[in-house]
Amino acid sequence: MVKLTALRAQATDSSTQLFTIGQVEQLLKRDFSDLSASKLRYLQDRGVVDPLRTPSGYRKYTQAHIERLRQALVLQRDYFMPIDKIVEYFTELDAGGAPQLPGGAQEAPSIFSPHPVLNREELLRITGAPAKLLAEAISAGLLPAAEVYPADAVKELEAIMRMAEAGLTPRHLRALRLGAEKDAEVIRHTAIARKGKAPSPERSEFELQLASHYEVLRAAVMRRAIKRR
Repeated sequence: MVKLTALRAQATDSSTQLFTIGQVEQLLKRDFSDLSASKLRYLQDRGVVDPLRTPSGYRKYTQAHIERLRQALVLQRDYFMPIDKIVEYFTELDAGGAPQLPGGAQEAPSIFSPHPVLNREELLRITGAPAKLLAEAISAGLLPAAEVYPADAVKELEAIMRMAEAGLTPRHLRALRLGAEKDAEVIRHTAIARKGKAPSPERSEFELQLASHYEVLRAAVMRRAIKRR
């Protein structure tokens, strides 16, 4: 991970190559096709990075800034972390801590590689899952029918394996997927009502924040329900 010290070191080095916001957008679009300049400005406004400014007020980014932006986008895309949690993650990292990723896993170097994806064979090898279970998970809609998967799919398939071992097969978990999709639709309609129909970084962030709050509440309700039995 790029720490604040690296950002400051490059910012004070006169030989450091600087990039415009348009160049940063093009560089990161290789991995994040829906990225826009407005999204980059939003990430800056929320405190993910603090780019340099020319005397005319134009933003200039170092390579360290670009890497930190890419890592933030990975956390948002593959771990569904809202911006405030991403900022907390970087704050703890800059302070010398070892922040954990969602699910309790500590940072693995491969997670923030330029192409944090796995093909099916790699996913099966890392998790030890049988190909039949992956096919059943895809059929049940728990995982997408894709040729490549984000690194977070490892955690998801491992969870599916543990539940299958306990008797909850992907077929039994269809209701979970349907319920989650209905909840996502409620969140989407709420976000549209508050942030408008047009897609925007603000609306996406609002949806992620609602989803994060929902997960906290859902887990608490489930724990209480289990304890009552």
